[in-house]
Amino acid sequence: MSSSPQVQTQEPNQDQTQEPNQDQNQDNTKEEKQEKKDDKKEANEAKMEKKKEEKQDSWKDFIYNPRTGEFLGRTAGSWGLILLFYLIFYGFLGGMFSLTMWVMLQTLDENVPRHQDRVASPGLVIRPHAVEITFNRSDPENYKHYMQQLHNLLQSYNDSIQERNDLCMVGEYTTQDNEPIKKVCQFKRSTLRQCSGLPDPSFGFKEGKPCIIIKLNRVIGLKPEGDPYINCTAKRATSLQMQYFPSEGRLDKMFFPYYGKKSHPDYVQPLVAVKLLFTKEDYNIEQTVECKVEGSNLRNDDERDKFLGRVTFRVKVSE
Repeated sequence: MSSSPQVQTQEPNQDQTQEPNQDQNQDNTKEEKQEKKDDKKEANEAKMEKKKEEKQDSWKDFIYNPRTGEFLGRTAGSWGLILLFYLIFYGFLGGMFSLTMWVMLQTLDENVPRHQDRVASPGLVIRPHAVEITFNRSDPENYKHYMQQLHNLLQSYNDSIQERNDLCMVGEYTTQDNEPIKKVCQFKRSTLRQCSGLPDPSFGFKEGKPCIIIKLNRVIGLKPEGDPYINCTAKRATSLQMQYFPSEGRLDKMFFPYYGKKSHPDYVQPLVAVKLLFTKEDYNIEQTVECKVEGSNLRNDDERDKFLGRVTFRVKVSE
């Protein structure tokens, strides 16, 4: 009976000793886990640094590897062989290209195109170069640029220059296929008379009766049949009086054919000047004028090409 109380007093002491041991064990496991994490982190960092160093070393070795003597992955002998291959390969291609070009050039005539895709009938162009010619006849500055265009065109037709050229047979083709040096027929500026800019430097703009110069585009070998001339009409109810220079607007055959820029460098094409005789009743009204080449086999009625053998322009004069 006396021993039972002692046993009861000892049990609490055992529980108290077990609790500190459990806490200590938990702390130890936490420390071990933390140490493992730190070790893993250090290992990962070491691996990353090692990889970076390996990449740097591999990049440097790719540019130049001192152990094997390779530059950009190839030795000097390998580079020499590949450069020699491409030198021979591209040299062969260049030689083939040069040979084919030389053979093709042997088939061409330096004076006349082998294949002409241009139409046989030429187009018409005018000077001043404008679809709409509008000016005030009382203000010289208003039409000064039109005058300048006409003067520039006629510089090569000055009589002093044209006198060096040949007098050709009127109404006959100037055929000279076998001549090494092609002669040039005279077309003197003075032939245009009132529209030459010589008696009237304003070309009629000052008096409200402007001159329009018309010319055919050049076509190599063109020989127009018949007796070609320029005819202009105003698109209105009443007719518009006009003067042509040369007379009747003729394009003489002696200026044909044309042999090309290289064979015929000094060639001058024939011109036709049309003086529009406006009256005061025509001022401040836009006048539409159409000019065509007629009297020959040259086409002037192609609806798909409004400039083939013809040209249309508008003129408005004010004061």
